[in-house]
Amino acid sequence: MDFEQIFKTPNPIIGVVHLLPLPSSPRWGGSLKAAIERAEREAVALAAGGVDGILVENFFDAPFTNAQVDPAVVSAMTVIIERLMGLVTVPMGINVLRNDARSSLAIATCVGAKFIRVNVLTGVTVTDQGIIEGQAHHLMRYRRELGSDVKIFADVLVKHGHPLGNPNLTLTVRETLERGLADGAILSGMATGTPPSIEDLDLAKRAAGDKPIFIGSGATWENIPQLMQVADGVIVSSSLKRHGNIEEPIDPIRVGQFVEAAHQSFSSNTSVPPSPSLKKVPS
Repeated sequence: MDFEQIFKTPNPIIGVVHLLPLPSSPRWGGSLKAAIERAEREAVALAAGGVDGILVENFFDAPFTNAQVDPAVVSAMTVIIERLMGLVTVPMGINVLRNDARSSLAIATCVGAKFIRVNVLTGVTVTDQGIIEGQAHHLMRYRRELGSDVKIFADVLVKHGHPLGNPNLTLTVRETLERGLADGAILSGMATGTPPSIEDLDLAKRAAGDKPIFIGSGATWENIPQLMQVADGVIVSSSLKRHGNIEEPIDPIRVGQFVEAAHQSFSSNTSVPPSPSLKKVPS
């Protein structure tokens, strides 16, 4: 897959917007306006800081369901993501947690988002939500039914989960991409904020062939030069937050620091893309 068709760069940095609790979640605060306003501030901070893509997640809806989310969550995310797409020009992606890939794909297709993240596309994983079974069969047929060109990036050996059996990383990557038909694979550490090892990234990259491998967690401005020697792109969240605290909002200074460090890790022949512009917001 040609990254430049979506991200305009061969080594995309994808920042994450963690939405405040949405309707029907245990910590829902009763104001969708508050969730929209925070999401807008964070999307602007990420775009102005130079990220190449933005992934939107209902992160603060935990504890998550292991199946389909409430329709109110789908409705709220659709409203919010449409607002963000009218505010910034960087490509947008969606992850409906914990594993509602069908809703992610439906939202993305309707609003014109470019990609989705799927935590468990193939295999069976034991998580704090219970057992999650991959639904590649249904998801890929649903994408065809919708006539959608939304890209599907899938985790392998996903964080906060333990696959049943004794998984082999190389085989898991190949099955995710070749049998699950994912457009790219995501490799994380064991938990949020924990990076994958260089050795695992190298194994995954060798197994992926010409498809991309993303770093899915634990990237910081200190370690990104080493991680990007192997990976094709990075999804980053915690280290862009104020004080590096996952509960805090995005810190524009930390975004710029991370993007600068990542760009310095690219080859000298790779030009640094300009910061994406912001769309004008009607007063």
